[in-house]
Amino acid sequence: MPEGDTVLQTAGRLHSALAGRVLTRSDLRVPRFATADLTGRAVLDVVSRGKHLLTRIEGDLTLHSHLGMDGAWRVYAPGERWRGGPAHQIRAVLANPEHTAVGYRLPVLELLRTRDEEQAVGHLGPDLLGPGWNPDTALRNLLSDPARPLGEALLDQRNLAGIGNIYKAELCFLARATPWLPVGDLAPSTAARLVTTAKQLLEANRDRPVRTTTGTAARGYGTHERLWVYGRTNRPCLRCGTPIRTADQDARPTYWCPRCQSGPHAG
Repeated sequence: MPEGDTVLQTAGRLHSALAGRVLTRSDLRVPRFATADLTGRAVLDVVSRGKHLLTRIEGDLTLHSHLGMDGAWRVYAPGERWRGGPAHQIRAVLANPEHTAVGYRLPVLELLRTRDEEQAVGHLGPDLLGPGWNPDTALRNLLSDPARPLGEALLDQRNLAGIGNIYKAELCFLARATPWLPVGDLAPSTAARLVTTAKQLLEANRDRPVRTTTGTAARGYGTHERLWVYGRTNRPCLRCGTPIRTADQDARPTYWCPRCQSGPHAG
């Protein structure tokens, strides 16, 4: 599942391929914008806001996309075979003489005026990887509903933007709290540290090809040792050796260590 660091990297690749160049091909394969033609316009820049992508195009236009659970943008050289999925999954094609960007399985794709971007992303909380990051606002947002389960509060992009299911599980582990613990039950120091840790983790992974929360990726550890709990069902906890458990939370699998993390749990 794409998270804030993945989306930031995607924005960087799209910016490098498209920004400062005039589009020679434009194909938006969603009914509402199927007749829109962006050819002849220059791409100005591509930026991320949380898990949203904003491709700004001359003429006060922005192509807003979201990767959802399994969407992706791929960049190809002229003549290179497109390998991101079958043709029926393609939602957008933007090309210039040097590169072609293809958007696959995009659940959100809309063309709007650049001056109206806030209509698409104005609801987001502070962006963990953005210039407007504000830890105090993020903490207030996170604690605004004390009865809400911690995992759900972390995933709510209106609280702080950029956390997905992987970071949710990892942050709960590092806070030694289960994802079902009411967020108001966190000690004030733990809640503040959680916000700081979220920022540190996404910053540490913003340029890494392989995400790690344990700090082991650079030292050649195996795939299953790069994350504390996510995807490690029935494997021993890297801290205490207890088998990691998994259960659904808000229709998504979540992972936790029943010994290292305190609080209510499912299953």
